Amino acid sequence: MSCGTCETHPEGELIGKVTHYFDRVGVAVVDLTKPLKVGDTIRIEGGEGTSFTQPIDSMEVEHQKIEQAKAGDSVGLKVNEKVKDGYRVYKL
Repeated sequence: MSCGTCETHPEGELIGKVTHYFDRVGVAVVDLTKPLKVGDTIRIEGGEGTSFTQPIDSMEVEHQKIEQAKAGDSVGLKVNEKVKDGYRVYKL
């Protein structure tokens, strides 16, 4: 549900999109447009009615664990469900 003019809604702030998913390890690569840190809670939304919420327990950039990431970073996140390229990531 986007109003088309803003990125902040009661359901969270759009912070990035999934660009790849590694099925064997359950890791999504997310290109961030806003900062994200360990401990934040995100919601991932996509096609086929996919919508789930989870806390960020760990993040990686180039196989190195990090505590926080900035806009423009591409991070790997362990996700609780399968996702696909183009799914939207919101910070709650």
